[in-house]
Amino acid sequence: MMNKMLPLILAALLSAGLLNLAGAAVAPVPAMQVPPARLPLELYEKIPIPGHDGRIDHFDGQGRMLYFSIVGGNGVGVENWFDGSLVHFIPGVPAPQGELYAPGFDELFSASSHGAVYIFDASTYQLQKTIRFSGDADDEVWDPVHKLVLVAEGDWPNGGIVAINPATNGRVGKVWKTGHHPERFAIEMHGPMLYANCPTCGNAVLAINRDTGKSMKWSLPAGLRGNYAMTFDEADHRLFTITRKIPMLIVFDTRTGRVVSLVPGIVGEADDAFYDASRKRIYIIGGEGFVSVVQQLTPDRYGLIADVPTKVGARTGYFDARMDRLYVGVQAEGDEPAEVMGFEAEDY
Repeated sequence: MMNKMLPLILAALLSAGLLNLAGAAVAPVPAMQVPPARLPLELYEKIPIPGHDGRIDHFDGQGRMLYFSIVGGNGVGVENWFDGSLVHFIPGVPAPQGELYAPGFDELFSASSHGAVYIFDASTYQLQKTIRFSGDADDEVWDPVHKLVLVAEGDWPNGGIVAINPATNGRVGKVWKTGHHPERFAIEMHGPMLYANCPTCGNAVLAINRDTGKSMKWSLPAGLRGNYAMTFDEADHRLFTITRKIPMLIVFDTRTGRVVSLVPGIVGEADDAFYDASRKRIYIIGGEGFVSVVQQLTPDRYGLIADVPTKVGARTGYFDARMDRLYVGVQAEGDEPAEVMGFEAEDY
């Protein structure tokens, strides 16, 4: 969907020298702050999570329900965003990380850094099964084509991506080896490729063919490290990985593995990023206390258009593309309880 103000933003960025970087040595694009008529994300609710200390880690959602890891509480929060309330807390997940709801199976898969995935009935919240892994179970991705839950797990030398079949709640297939621990990862829906952040294997992105097992290593530009957040524009063959040292959005062409653009000036300590395909935007959530919103002008041209305030330490969230809503998890601090901030994506 094209908004009314996007042509003005486009003209301002292009006149400022935002160049197509293809075919030349990639240099950072100057960070452009082009003030919109209003912020591209509008805060519309704050839902407190009382009684739970520590930070909120990864999210998932379905319908009106949000699921999120409460690290200090060793469990999973269940929130009804429509009512603006916490409706349940699922205990018994030590050091929870990734959360994934398996559509069509009504099950919740909660990954633990203690090396396990806990599978719950999403209606009764009863534990169905625990699957043990070689080490740290972290990010999870739903494969709707093969109807599999993919889990990043393990540490050197056993790191990899494994698959769980929710029809049997058992592991299936082979492990896609990464060696070191994989962080955020993304998969193609119309192809065999899997892309995984691997900051501990030389600050790189691993491109793995799920059919053949062949792996390629795409190194980050020199001087950039700590790539944890990732998101993907499959239609334009653009993979976005975000570094913490130095804060930078790096854009890869997935057909060649080549870096085509760099966008500096984004939020630091990023842990989550989401691609809004309808607005051609990237939302980057970082612990410095805001969400950086980057506008995609063309597949090779980008501009930072806003930094939307959140709270210091908030660096994870969930984007519901159907509802145009971004949720951000805020850790408990002093007398202030943990909370989930809800933002609505704006057209302008």
